[in-house]
Amino acid sequence: MDLSIVIPAYEESGKIARDVKEAAAFLNSAGFTGEIIVVDDGSKDDTAAIVEAEETPEGISTKAVRYEEHRGKGCAVRIGIQQTKGDYVMFADSGSCVPYEDTLRGLELIKSGQCEIAHGSRKMTGCHIEKAQSFYRRICSKMFHWLVIRDMGIPAEFTDTQCGFKVYRGDVARHLYGEAITDGFTFDIEIIMRAQREGYRIKEFPVDWTCDRDSRLSPTRSSWHVLYELLTIRRVLNKK
Repeated sequence: MDLSIVIPAYEESGKIARDVKEAAAFLNSAGFTGEIIVVDDGSKDDTAAIVEAEETPEGISTKAVRYEEHRGKGCAVRIGIQQTKGDYVMFADSGSCVPYEDTLRGLELIKSGQCEIAHGSRKMTGCHIEKAQSFYRRICSKMFHWLVIRDMGIPAEFTDTQCGFKVYRGDVARHLYGEAITDGFTFDIEIIMRAQREGYRIKEFPVDWTCDRDSRLSPTRSSWHVLYELLTIRRVLNKK
């Protein structure tokens, strides 16, 4: 199987059908065999049922993985990636913020031997931003970026650790996420730190991006939980 696409979802009944259709259309147009795994993170709506009703072209499978308790995006991505079978694996946020065709940029970096992990970035030269974040979210993003570089040891060369569009060599993804512990939004930081410690190379590539204002992350409500997760990641990894 060429490529596995994981889509974490929470209360996304209004978007998820479009997400699956666009992922399947990309796999089909690129000539890839693949799978689309939507992980329903304890939604109370019919997100999972909508996924199960979707039909995809031959050579492309779709399934919904659902659990009852809402645990967080990191948990959803981790569970989805552990179930993948593709030679290459990616995850993409619900809402079609980045066109799936941009995946080819990340795959080229990996296939050419430049890295094992390719991160989409909304802040590199070559990006096209159709709809930007609000001013408040941009300020929060800058503060978070400063914090993870200063206190977590993330290299300053990484311009956008939190972009929800990342591509991996399949075996590397399954290994790293098999060890990960973070359930919430800071799971990206844990994966970067684990990858660095194991010698995996990470490259960024520019993406075209449209802000989805219907986000499940509230900087105001989540700030203390994000800080707690970062402290937990640092404590756990510093023990190794």
